[in-house]
Parts: sequence; structure tokens; C-alpha cells
Amino acid sequence: QVQLVESGGGSVQAGGSLRLSCVASGYTDNIYCLGWFRRTPTKEREGVAAIEPDGLTKYADSVKGRFTISQDIAKKTLYLQMNSLKPEDTGMYYCAARRAGYCYSFPRSGSFDYWGQGTQVTVFS
Repeated sequence: QVQLVESGGGSVQAGGSLRLSCVASGYTDNIYCLGWFRRTPTKEREGVAAIEPDGLTKYADSVKGRFTISQDIAKKTLYLQMNSLKPEDTGMYYCAARRAGYCYSFPRSGSFDYWGQGTQVTVFS
């Protein structure tokens, strides 16, 4: 089993920045993709960004150039640096992990095996 715990959410004015973190614990040796998803008022679950162990990244078009996903493998920590935030970025952000297939299926969420509880991000204008 793998446990994921997110942190770093909060309220920020449009144009501001936030950095989300996700700490993994448990048996993580067979994790081949880590991702960030969000639930917004208009989308039940939207893939935001994903990263493979070798550093290959994928992003949703809506966040390209504004968000950066990264990882510290030694610390078992996933990050999401969010810059130039917009009100439409408001939502609950979830960290997720996938055991097989790397990030081929991203942004589809159905193939991710483990999920955190989420951290709320609110962007006000």
C-alpha cells in the first residue's frame, strides 16, 4: 500500500503563486507515475500534471507555462509549483500514484491506484 498526503493549499489572489507538496509513504518502489489532479466546479476530475521516475513530464494545456511538476525521489515528495494563478484554477487538488504503465494514460484518472485526501486551492480576483 501507498499513502499520499498533500499540503500547501490555501487562498491566493489571482496572479499569485502556491506550491503544493505530496509526501508518499509505504511501499513506493513500484510507482511509475505520480500526478496531480483537481476537482473544480466544472470538472469532476481533471488531470493537471504528471511525472515519471526519469523526470518525463506531462501537463494539461490549461496549465502549461504556469505550473511545474517536480519530485524529490529521496524524500518521496512530489511538488506542484503554481504560478500566475487564475480564478478558474480554484479547486481541490489531489496527488495520485500509478503502479504500472508509466504516465501513458495521463490525463485519464482511472488507471491511478492511490490517491491522497486533497488540498484546497482558492484563487480570488
